[in-house]
Amino acid sequence: MGLATLKEYLSNWTLDGRTRGQVADTVLAIAEASVRLSEVVARGALGAKLGRVVARAGEVDEQKEVDVLANDIFIEALKGQPVAALASEEAEQPISIGDDGALLVATDPLDGSSNVDANVSVGTIFSVLPRHPSSKGEAAFLRPGSHQLAAGFFVYGPQTVLALTVGHGTQIFTLDRETRTYRLTTRNVAIPAEASEYAINASNARHWDDPIRIYIHDCENGANGPRGHDFNMRWTGSPVADIYRILTRGGIYLYPGDRRKGFHQGRIRLIYEANPLAWIVEQAGGRATTGRERVLDVVPAALHQKTPLICGSRDEVDRVMRIYSGQEFKGERSPLFGRRGLFRALP
Repeated sequence: MGLATLKEYLSNWTLDGRTRGQVADTVLAIAEASVRLSEVVARGALGAKLGRVVARAGEVDEQKEVDVLANDIFIEALKGQPVAALASEEAEQPISIGDDGALLVATDPLDGSSNVDANVSVGTIFSVLPRHPSSKGEAAFLRPGSHQLAAGFFVYGPQTVLALTVGHGTQIFTLDRETRTYRLTTRNVAIPAEASEYAINASNARHWDDPIRIYIHDCENGANGPRGHDFNMRWTGSPVADIYRILTRGGIYLYPGDRRKGFHQGRIRLIYEANPLAWIVEQAGGRATTGRERVLDVVPAALHQKTPLICGSRDEVDRVMRIYSGQEFKGERSPLFGRRGLFRALP
C-alpha cells in the first residue's frame, strides 16, 4: 500500500461531522495553492523579481513582490470554500471571502520572504478558526490559539513539506511533484524532550532580557558550564525552517521580546504565526510559551499583535520558563549576577 495522500488522511478524520468536512475542504484548498506558490518560488530569478521591495510596513518590515503574489494566490484559493474572511500579514484588515462561511483563516502567506533572494527555505503558515456569527471584522479573529480547528505550515525548500495538525497529533506530508499531491511521510511526530540545538538571532544579544541571557550563556558554555554538554546554534531567519528542523530532530526556537524600540513583545505575530506554530509543536509533544505563559492561552487584543515565542523540546522550554519565574536563580544565577561575566566564581 502506498503512502496516504493528504486528502485520504483528512477524509478519515472527517467521518463524524460537517464542520470537520469544511475544515478538510479548506485545508485541501490551501494545500493546492501551496503547490502553485512552491513552483513560483522554485523558479527564482527565472520568474518575477520576487525579492523586489514594493512597500514598507512599520519600522522594520518590508513587503516584497513575492509577498503580494503569495497573498493573492491564497485569496483566490479560498474563494468558493466555507471561509468567511482571511486575516493576512499582508493586509491591515481582514479580507472578506464569503458571507456565509463558517470558518476563518489566518495566514502569513510567505514566511521568511527576506530570504527568498538568498535561496534559503521559506514557507507559508496558516490557522483555521471557527467563525462566530455575532463577531465581524477584526474582532472575529481575537480569540486564543486554543480555539484553532487546524494549523499548518509549508516549507518550500529542497523538498516541499507540510506540517499539519487537526488536534490529533502532528503529521508531516511531502509534496510528490510528479502528481502534485501531498503524501503522509511522518505520522504522529514526537519532538525529543531533550535537545542540543538552539535557534536564536545572536546579533540581538545586547538587547536581551536577563532570563534569555542566562539561558543562552549556559548553552554557550556547553560541557564547561552548568548544562554539562555542548550545544549547537542554528538560525535561518525563516521560522518555518527552524521549527521544521525542531520537529525532525528536536531543539528550541527563541524569538523573545527585547529592549529595542518596537520589540518589547518580540516580532512574531500571535494570531497567524505563533498560534499555529505553537499548536503544531504542542501536538508533537513539545512546549510553546511567551516565557511567562502558554502561547495558546493568550487572548489577542489586535489582529497583528506581536508576541515573544519560545518553543520546541519540552525540557528546554521548561528550563527557560523556570528562569523567567525565578526558580533557576540561585548562586551565580541570582539577579545581581544575571548578566554573567561581571563576577565569576573561580574554578
